Amino acid sequence: MAGLFGRELEERLGYRFENPFHLEKALTHRSYANERGLEAHYERLEFLGDAVLGLVTAEWLYLRYPKQPEGELSRLKSSLVSARSLATYARRLEVGRHLRLGVGEERSGGRSKASLLADSQEAVFGAVFVDGGMTAARPVIIRFLEALTEELERRQEQDFKTILQELTQARGWDLPDYRLVEESGPDHDKRFRLECHIRGELMGVGVGKSKKVAQQVAARAAVARLAPP
Repeated sequence: MAGLFGRELEERLGYRFENPFHLEKALTHRSYANERGLEAHYERLEFLGDAVLGLVTAEWLYLRYPKQPEGELSRLKSSLVSARSLATYARRLEVGRHLRLGVGEERSGGRSKASLLADSQEAVFGAVFVDGGMTAARPVIIRFLEALTEELERRQEQDFKTILQELTQARGWDLPDYRLVEESGPDHDKRFRLECHIRGELMGVGVGKSKKVAQQVAARAAVARLAPP
């Protein structure tokens, strides 16, 4: 696993393993281990990864949403750490390409099974924790959380830019003016900060990994000011 495939996965994950065996174990399915008489496979790391993921996610949500009640934080946590979210992220990292599967699991399409991908992604998080402790695991998991949060927002939330446009038009005002005020971070992890101005007044600020996401966040803030619940 220290070869090309291992390095590719480490780069996408954002972590370089001190001991490549931990990553190799996280990508080894029980079927592969059984066929080759090996004891090591990913299930124990999956158990550990699930616990570490839950803790980091709870801490991240607690700090990110200081005004949200416990029930809403629990709902967000359930969405983020769901098997669907984990499988989605595993596909983004191309974890399936690196899995070590038994012959039967390979033939049955194991590399693309959502349940298997979700389990292996948790095992990878567990492997990072074993290799580098919480100092290593926290930023890797936060990267996952930020990516999935933006994806959930794009998929689940309303189009606040359209809503804001309709609100301003109904008042006979000019359309909102979105201004890029800051662009930071390396090419693979950009952050964009935009402001939403209406009739010359700052109405909302948004930050995101793309200008489109940042505009939606800024528009949502402006909608809250113009049409509070």
